[in-house]
Amino acid sequence: MMKIETQHNIGELVAKDYRAAGVFKAHGIDFCCNGNRTIGEACESQGLNSKKITKELENALTQQNSGQIDFQSWPPDLLVDYIEKKHHRYVEDKIPEIKVHLGKIASVHGDRHPELHEVERLFTEAAGALTAHMKKEELILFPFIQKLMAARQHPEQLTAPLFGSVENPIALMHQEHDTEGERFREIARLSNNYTPPADACNTYRVAFALLKEFEADLHMHIHLENNILFPMAVKLEKESGHASR
Repeated sequence: MMKIETQHNIGELVAKDYRAAGVFKAHGIDFCCNGNRTIGEACESQGLNSKKITKELENALTQQNSGQIDFQSWPPDLLVDYIEKKHHRYVEDKIPEIKVHLGKIASVHGDRHPELHEVERLFTEAAGALTAHMKKEELILFPFIQKLMAARQHPEQLTAPLFGSVENPIALMHQEHDTEGERFREIARLSNNYTPPADACNTYRVAFALLKEFEADLHMHIHLENNILFPMAVKLEKESGHASR
C-alpha cells in the first residue's frame, strides 16, 4: 500500500493516480489550479484534518484500479492531441447548449432566484475567456510542444520561439486556469453546488446538470495541463538546450 504523507504534492499525487482526485473533490481541495501545494498546506489553509485526508487517500489508492488511463506514460505530443480532441471540443460543443439553457431559466425563474442572472453572466464570461484561451494553446503553445518532440529526432530544426522559454506562455496559461477555477467556484457557490431548488423545472435541472458536468470536465482538462503536460514541456525544452527567457 502506498504510504501517503502530508508533504506529498497534491498535483503530483493526482497525476500519478487520478483516484486521488475523488478524495480531494469530496473535501473541496483544488487539485488542478492550486495543485502545487502539499496536502498539509491545503489542509491547514482550509481547516481540515490532514490525518483523515491521508487515510482516505490511502484507502482510495488501494481500491481495484477501474481502468484509469496512465496519462503520465503518454508522450507530450499525444497528450496535446488528446486534450484538443477530448476537452477543447467538449468546451466548444457545450458552451452554446449551456448558454441557451441558462438564458431560459434566468428569464423564467430569475425573479424568484436572482442568482441565476449572476450565474449566467459568469458563465458567459467563462465561455469567452476559455474560447480565447484554447486558441492561444492551439496556435502558439501546443505547436511548440510538438516541435520540441520532433526536435528529439532532428534538433537542428528547432528554432527559438518569439516568446522565449516555453515557461512564459505556460505561466500565462496557469494564470488563466486560476481565473476560471475561481469563476467556477463562484458559480458552484451561487448554485448551491449545482443543486436545483424545489420549484425547478426540467430545463432548470438540465442546466445545472450540464454546468456540473462542464466544471468536472474543466477540472480534468486543467489537471492534464498543469500537472502533466506543462511539466513535460518544461523538461523537454531543457533537454533540447533551447531554453531561454
